Amino acid sequence: MTEKQKKQLCKILVAAIICIPAIIISMPEWAKLILYLIGYLVVGLEILKKAVKNIKNGQVFDENFLMSIATIGAFLLGEYLEGIAVMLFYQIGELFQSYAVNQSRKSISDLMDIRPDSAVVLRDSQEEVVDPEEVMVGEIIVVRPGEKVPLDGIVIEGSSTLDTAALTGESVPRTVVSGETIISGCINLTGILKIRVEKEFEESTVAKILDLVENASSQKAKVENFITRFARYYTPVVVMAAAVLAVIPPLFLPNYPFADWIYRALTFLVISCPCALVISIPLSFFGGIGAASKYGVLVKGSNYLELLSNAEFAVFDKTGTLTEGSFRVSEIVPEGMKQEDLLGIAAYAEAYSNHPISQSILEAYGRPIDKEQIHEMNEIVGRGVWANVGEIEVYAGNAKLMQDIGVVYPKEVPVGTIVHIAVDHVYAGYLLIADIIKSDAKKAIEDLKKVGVKKTVMLTGDTDAIGRKVAEKLNMDEVYTQLLPADKVARIESLLERKSQNGYLVFVGDGINDAPVLARADVGVAMGGLGCDAAIEAADVVIMTDEPSKLAGMIKIARKTVKICRQNIVFALGVKAVILVLGAFGIADMWAAVFGDVGVAVLAILNSMRTLYMKNKE
Repeated sequence: MTEKQKKQLCKILVAAIICIPAIIISMPEWAKLILYLIGYLVVGLEILKKAVKNIKNGQVFDENFLMSIATIGAFLLGEYLEGIAVMLFYQIGELFQSYAVNQSRKSISDLMDIRPDSAVVLRDSQEEVVDPEEVMVGEIIVVRPGEKVPLDGIVIEGSSTLDTAALTGESVPRTVVSGETIISGCINLTGILKIRVEKEFEESTVAKILDLVENASSQKAKVENFITRFARYYTPVVVMAAAVLAVIPPLFLPNYPFADWIYRALTFLVISCPCALVISIPLSFFGGIGAASKYGVLVKGSNYLELLSNAEFAVFDKTGTLTEGSFRVSEIVPEGMKQEDLLGIAAYAEAYSNHPISQSILEAYGRPIDKEQIHEMNEIVGRGVWANVGEIEVYAGNAKLMQDIGVVYPKEVPVGTIVHIAVDHVYAGYLLIADIIKSDAKKAIEDLKKVGVKKTVMLTGDTDAIGRKVAEKLNMDEVYTQLLPADKVARIESLLERKSQNGYLVFVGDGINDAPVLARADVGVAMGGLGCDAAIEAADVVIMTDEPSKLAGMIKIARKTVKICRQNIVFALGVKAVILVLGAFGIADMWAAVFGDVGVAVLAILNSMRTLYMKNKE
């Protein structure tokens, strides 16, 4: 509990204690009035001051004005106990609301507790503890077990495992060794690491993530904007209605005194206070953004949560999104030799090439290359490589290379990148190089269909055969291949025309090559990975774990958030409408009004706080 909340609680207790004698002890009316007035001023003076200040600033119709006029009117009518009770319960409700908001912010802070307090930097061979903002690019920092990694950089000494849960939502530790990139916000678990800083703190991953989460509330959802506009017009209307209720009926109903109608009007004002909606709706979205952060997904604004809740089309880039984005040897088909022998011959032939396909063959071979066995090697542009390895002559490349050297090769081969191998001008077999589909890609498409997404679409610049093969494996509804970046934007435009009026199109890409498409979609989702700056900057939503399956879980979180908001709107307006009518007819008194205001607000806030603890399975 904050210092301000403690003071507020003390005021409530003191006011209650002062008023208790007036309730239980028989005393003259003037003595009761004095006790009630003292108690009222203890608990309500701050509200009265705020009402006067806001009136001076032109902000007349707010909750402070409503509470002030209602409680002062009750005292003037001789309803002392009800007057102070309204202010007392209103303050209790405000205290609870303040506590609830602080708890929700604390929950967000705990989820994103990744900001490092300090950094240990090596200067003149001495360790200095400094603020991370003081560390310069190129300096060496030391991170011991149990400490947060304060800045982005490259490990130059040591190896360790990292807890990335605060960034990705994943509990499985990540291993780093010398030469690998490391990002801020992770917790070092095992070994001592020396890291060369690559970015200043303001440009680091942790700073960007914190900035995104802290500023997410600036992008409001439609329902939030509706509530803001609603409160702006609603409050003056109910004040005017209360004034009419106090003045007009007595002119036509002489049997009912003015005091009776004024009491009803004051009750009407207490009920009408819109704080339940004004506080609970933003709190719901704030909680939804926090739940998403815990799930390893960054959402840049509550408006994107609302759009995700109505996702109709899910459009994916292929390379780096549904596939790993790296070449791997997926099949070895020899002729007249063992698989490992064919792979070894290919690896030796490709040993001096830096081409991604060559590197994938060397990675698959996984053993040291005795380069003394390679007497000569030559890259043939657009074809492949030729090499003298030991006592044999090796050609490794595409079908055009085989045609050039007059070697007969099989025409019926799997879809993918084929590396044909010829030894001494005799065909020896082929390797299939493929971009591996991500392990959870199929689950991603299945889950999206389960949550009601109508169309799953893939856009790719790859060949038609490869693109269709991937789409078929994943059971996607539509696939468009051989697209340039401009073609992808045009395709997105046509898909946008096909969606329903209330549906939205979500595009998922790697955040680097797909920036134009991410910007054009209703919601751009980037596969951010660990520390992908371009992804964090480009998209509306960033999946920090590179798992496309998290999109369906994120849609569930978004739908739950919007559902809770709508529950609050219906509940708050429904209860208030009923009590407003009952109050106007004199059936509901001030006590019912207190429930209609404070009670509804408390219940709505409790409902809103459920968003903080949502699971994607809900």
